[in-house]
Amino acid sequence: MFDPALLRTFVAVAETGSFTRAAQQVQLSQPTVSQQVRRLEAAAGRQLIARDTRQVRLTDNGDAMLGFARTILGAHDDAASYFTGTAMRGRLRFGSADDLALTQLPQILRDFRQVHPHINLELTVAQSGTLARRLNAGALDLVFVKQESGRPEGRLVRRERLVWAAHRSLTLDADAPVPLIVYQAPSLSRSAALRTLEDAGRTWRITCNVREINGVLAAVRAGIGVAVFPQSMIPADLAIVDSGLGLPSPGEVDFVLLDNPRAAREPVEALITAIGRQPWAAA
Repeated sequence: MFDPALLRTFVAVAETGSFTRAAQQVQLSQPTVSQQVRRLEAAAGRQLIARDTRQVRLTDNGDAMLGFARTILGAHDDAASYFTGTAMRGRLRFGSADDLALTQLPQILRDFRQVHPHINLELTVAQSGTLARRLNAGALDLVFVKQESGRPEGRLVRRERLVWAAHRSLTLDADAPVPLIVYQAPSLSRSAALRTLEDAGRTWRITCNVREINGVLAAVRAGIGVAVFPQSMIPADLAIVDSGLGLPSPGEVDFVLLDNPRAAREPVEALITAIGRQPWAAA
């Protein structure tokens, strides 16, 4: 009875309060938007929008239609996603480094679950070393982790520069030990920080030893030290301080996918493909 195209246009008008803005949102001309709303009103047999020279507002019937439209369109989108996806089934035990899980990964996994609703995705978030050990023990099927740049293991997703980050208020005496915020060992960023400073002849002291990315962020925001981050993962309230504090470059890091050869290949390859299609992945 109700064409989803008409419903989408009506929802756009209702949410923007403007035929002009709705036309921009649904990428139609304003006359077409007006025509589609009239067609929906004809199908409903009720006036849905009260128009005057100052504003566009919904009638009581329009308010009712807005709720129905959102429900219908939600079901329509779910059905489209279901039937345009594959019928792939199974379980996929996936592990992600904790800082990756806070940045690019959530949207990827939402999209993956929508396209592959019958895959039971089990997510584990931990440090890269812990995930690699669990993968080797057969407890995980695929992991998305950081490792030293240039190692041959895994499928490279992205190579990125490591940088020092700190709160903008932090100052550092050139002769004083560098205050470090690090993960507990073993940790790639910890090793990079210590190795870089020692190679440069800089002294250091650990001011905070943490287990997860939230601890690192809290300590850096408190201004008690500096930490090594992949460049793309620095929050907007922190600053890159390599040159400002005279710190040597900690090098590069590889984001890689490691998989369990004994795992079911179809779900593993499907998620590898989904991650590899992202714009920040290596060409």
